[in-house]
Amino acid sequence: MPDVHALLSASAAKRWINCPPSVRLTENMPDTPSEFAAEGTLAHELAELKLRKKFEVMPKSKYTKVLDTIKSNPLYTAEMDSCTDEYLDFILTIAHRYDKTKPYVVIEKQLNYSHIAKDGFGTSDCVLICKNNLHIIDFKYGKGVPVSAEDNPQLKLYALGAIAEYSMLYCVENVFLHIVQPRTGEGSSSWEISASALSAWGESINPIAELAYNGGGEFKCGDWCRFCKAKATCRARAENFFALEDTAKMPKELLSDSEIGEALTKAQTLKNWVTDLEEYALNAILSGSDIVGWKAVEGRSNRKITDVDSAFEVLKSNGYDEALLYERKPITLTELEKLVTKKKLEELIGDKIVKPQGKPTLAPVDDKRKPYKPDINEMFGGN
Repeated sequence: MPDVHALLSASAAKRWINCPPSVRLTENMPDTPSEFAAEGTLAHELAELKLRKKFEVMPKSKYTKVLDTIKSNPLYTAEMDSCTDEYLDFILTIAHRYDKTKPYVVIEKQLNYSHIAKDGFGTSDCVLICKNNLHIIDFKYGKGVPVSAEDNPQLKLYALGAIAEYSMLYCVENVFLHIVQPRTGEGSSSWEISASALSAWGESINPIAELAYNGGGEFKCGDWCRFCKAKATCRARAENFFALEDTAKMPKELLSDSEIGEALTKAQTLKNWVTDLEEYALNAILSGSDIVGWKAVEGRSNRKITDVDSAFEVLKSNGYDEALLYERKPITLTELEKLVTKKKLEELIGDKIVKPQGKPTLAPVDDKRKPYKPDINEMFGGN
């Protein structure tokens, strides 16, 4: 995959559309590498390989060589193999809908949307076009934050770039955006928009993109701060939270339910900000900087045996029963999926796997999940 990013990147579109000046603020800030990012990159390499093998002419020797390299990576798992299979199956399902007309499929395609955002470009995982239908399919390997295809600005920019790229060959009327994210348990999400409505959206954000490119606009905090490189040190974000001090003072009487809702919303974002501050401060101190009033200390750790096998041999030789030294318990479903693969596990014991209703938990009103309704059978002990 290309290792270059546009200033107005598609992946950061939600942030620069909502907070234009963040683009220039973070322009020269270094990326912070993480194992999660490296894991995602490897999963994308495997997904790309499988798609190229399916839709392009690839010598078996080349495929085997690349696959062996991927599998030799310590981050590779059977779960990764299963998730990329699910991604491939999803694309094949779309392709098979057009049984009478072979769709055009392009993989890891760099698309230019500079007519919307200056110097804008990005790489779409998969573009599929047939007749007047355009499909943009994005593979997400992360499991911490579910991403929806609905009104997704990253995918909409890719679609605008694809329409411009292939306008001489295809007259696109219908645009379908898809996100395949197997590890969240939700599988995939899809959303449809007409090409004309998409074009109107592109025109509407053009002045915002110009503001962002020139470093203009106003700072604005929101969930888009999550992946901003300035999230811990941004003054606007800090001022936003310190402003809570005036509104968070408890009145003498009890808070109303509406005030509780507002306080919860503010407290949730405040909690995320505190976590960002703690991470930044710890890294700064470990790098030699001084964060006034704070220091790095050794955290709690648990005792462990350096060599379990030899230690237990000593215990057994001193009369302790081996059965008392080990605890036998089944591995979790997640561990089983990593061992067997999700697809094979469903095939073998799918009829023995159930998903009980989860416990009720608070979520913002714009959360994609349906409102909680108690399971009648569980309430009354039914089967």
